[in-house]
Amino acid sequence: MAKIAYILLCHKDPQGVIDQAGRLTAAGDFMAIHFDARASKADYEAIRTALAGNPSVVFAQRRIRCGWGEWSLVQATLEALYAAVPAFPRATHFYMLSGDCMSIKSAEYAHALLDGESVDYIESFDFFASDWIKTGIREERLIYRHWFNERGRKAWFYRSLEWQKKLGLARKIPEDLQIMIGSQWWCLRRLTVEKLLQFVAARPDVTRFFRTTWIPDETFFQTLVRHLVPGSEIRSRTLTFLMFTDYGMPVTFYDDHYDLLLAQDYLFARKLSVDARRLKEQLGSLYTATGMAFPVSGEGRRLYQFQAGRGRLGRRYAPRAWEAGTSLGRDRVLLIVVCKKWHIAKRLVARAREMAGIDGVDYLFNEDNCPLPDLGGIESTPDKRMRHRRALLKLLSESFRSDRMMICLDPESFDLIRDFYADRSEIRLLDIVCDFSDAYLRGHALRVGLAGEHTPPEVMAGLLPTLRHDMIFEAERLRDAGLPGYERVWQSAEPSANLLPLARFLGISEAQAREILGDGTLFQD
Repeated sequence: MAKIAYILLCHKDPQGVIDQAGRLTAAGDFMAIHFDARASKADYEAIRTALAGNPSVVFAQRRIRCGWGEWSLVQATLEALYAAVPAFPRATHFYMLSGDCMSIKSAEYAHALLDGESVDYIESFDFFASDWIKTGIREERLIYRHWFNERGRKAWFYRSLEWQKKLGLARKIPEDLQIMIGSQWWCLRRLTVEKLLQFVAARPDVTRFFRTTWIPDETFFQTLVRHLVPGSEIRSRTLTFLMFTDYGMPVTFYDDHYDLLLAQDYLFARKLSVDARRLKEQLGSLYTATGMAFPVSGEGRRLYQFQAGRGRLGRRYAPRAWEAGTSLGRDRVLLIVVCKKWHIAKRLVARAREMAGIDGVDYLFNEDNCPLPDLGGIESTPDKRMRHRRALLKLLSESFRSDRMMICLDPESFDLIRDFYADRSEIRLLDIVCDFSDAYLRGHALRVGLAGEHTPPEVMAGLLPTLRHDMIFEAERLRDAGLPGYERVWQSAEPSANLLPLARFLGISEAQAREILGDGTLFQD
């Protein structure tokens, strides 16, 4: 009888991980957990403590800092496999899961399916001949080296790519491999996994090649399995049900999708909404159930399109997620840095990212060319960003694989700030009170078009008091709004005076805040 060792890659929701491990192992299966090294150490310790007495759970010995599209996701998977293979000698299959997956069939059904035929379930399509890649770069994923993350360092990602093209630095693909592509959510037999790990140990050249390819979790396992296993023993499909929106993002399932999910020819589904509590409760008891029948229709995509088009309240056209009701999520923290001097706020975000591991973006609602990851087009223009602002921030948070994110806003964006405070997420705001010299105000007048190079001195002299009053008004309006989580620092203050407000705002220790503030140059012009 089949026994499954689940390979769980996760980075948040410790209670959800604990519950998932308990459900899946209660039916006699196993689990190896890799918890992202970028995530909270306290969350990781909570998971380990809660599952310490469960002999069917192991943890990857090495935690990897994971980034979307990077080799780190493949390495994290390998680390979990290294832990699972020797720990669970009775496991016949190894099944990839994320923290956003839940079973939509019982263990009884899953075991019977895997016992039905001795095959591997992994999407494995020819990289060059198939149309699996819909948008973006194609062969450039492989023949050029990628050292920068396209989502986090977009400018450097494409700059490096262009330099390699101009210098003729295309490289050869390993000659004995036919590169394949497909979903990262697979289910492999024990013998296949053992062959794969042996191959990785014997062929460091292949590992080196994939380390600098782009999105290798869609090609590494898919290529090696096809290389190691006869085609007749591969079912080129995933057993995890997932769909994508017209923005290229994974569809999220809600409470009214229970019957739809159970009717699909899959064992698991992803992603479930954080607010779909009833759906999670229903699916939570499903895996250990016995004697259940699952009539399979396999029409999930068509039914979903019907539901999405009709609307959950019976309307002909439902509001899209980015047009109404979108929330960042009550478990997320949005850190808003408000500063009139943009270079100072950008410097703070860069230091917080470097020294405290807090991801952030600059003035995404104020700057046309703010560097942003590819989010399916929603980030492409300032108008789209503003129109779909909450959805944009939710997608950014998911892109960063973090529940805490910083953004910068100009003080004039008062209505936008109030709108974010109406969300269910936790909002904190850091108001950087700046000094405005006459020289700065003249430069500001030139930048925003209030004055030109030939503006008479007397006209400029009359303009400066008005500008100064306007900036003071913006700052006082923000302070008087009585917003929760409001902190204030001063550009002209000594670092020690700004220490506690910065630590409270970022949710870090005073020692970390002191390191970020440094020698006082952080807020300098």
